[in-house]
Amino acid sequence: MSDNLSADDVAAVQRCERAYNTLRDELAKVIVGQPDVIEQVLIAVFARGHALLEGVPGLAKTLLVSSLAQALHLTFKRIQFTPDLMPSDVTGTDVIQENLETRGREYRFLPGPLFANMILADEINRTPPKTQAAMLEAMQERQVSAGGRVHKLPDPFFVLATQNPLEHEGTYPLPEAQLDRFLLHIRVDYPTGDDEWEVARRVTSGQQGTISPVLSADDIVEYQRLVTRVPVSDQVLGYAWTLVRSSRPQTKEAPDFVNKWVSWGAGPRGVLTLVTCAKARAVLYGRYHATIGDVQAIAAGTLRHRIAPNYAAQAAGVNSEKIISMLMENIPTDKKYTRPVLVGAK
Repeated sequence: MSDNLSADDVAAVQRCERAYNTLRDELAKVIVGQPDVIEQVLIAVFARGHALLEGVPGLAKTLLVSSLAQALHLTFKRIQFTPDLMPSDVTGTDVIQENLETRGREYRFLPGPLFANMILADEINRTPPKTQAAMLEAMQERQVSAGGRVHKLPDPFFVLATQNPLEHEGTYPLPEAQLDRFLLHIRVDYPTGDDEWEVARRVTSGQQGTISPVLSADDIVEYQRLVTRVPVSDQVLGYAWTLVRSSRPQTKEAPDFVNKWVSWGAGPRGVLTLVTCAKARAVLYGRYHATIGDVQAIAAGTLRHRIAPNYAAQAAGVNSEKIISMLMENIPTDKKYTRPVLVGAK
């Protein structure tokens, strides 16, 4: 399959694999364990998307994002979302300033913290919908509107948002439309016993390392373009297509447990995300095409926020991750997937 890529692209894939291994080594100086979380965050970066990290307090979510920004040599801003945060506090605002040359007064735009390459939106579900909507425009359009003018955000631009699954009082749950804007929903779990021992040893003995830059902003943009050129076969595309369509209740592809336990399934963005993230994962591991294994590895992070279990599922203790696991067990990998024939097509 490397024949489908140019010699320059093949060399770029090899450089990307080396950079990924170096990035993991650099992050390991500060972050102990969490290899799946690191992999998924980097997949979101190279797939030119945003990620939502969910986990209880104290799991180093903030440290991971700030450390990654150092390793990628990107500008970084952290925004602590609170109920009194206004959109202009995030995007920036126009202020009246005196022009030293003309001695007249004029409006000047003062950029907010969104004008950085990597944004940590801490506890994004604690800010009102109006501010969440301002974030939505920035995430989707990669621009900010203020004072009737449009201001482009820097490239590359990533939002890595966090939310606490424990406390829901006084929060503003993200609407489904905004959840869908996140490429991945990443679960950050407790560390293993060995990892937690190492965390305690390092922190209490002052043996925390220093991260050196590995990639530049231009390198990241280059690898993002490389991911779009990585080929994907009809077999892989067909598997991802079937996985997403099978998640929608009351459709001909839906198995019985989906009709029983799902309110609504993943939309078309689910297929796009699965394929794009599978290609990004392949590049990180130095491969020249995506596989069904790549799709399966990224399926939970891609679909857990795009599949809504109904009340019957919640009563039975079935969450979206269980449904995704059952879907992958139900969909064969050895079937020959081809483009569907449209009804009435000649």
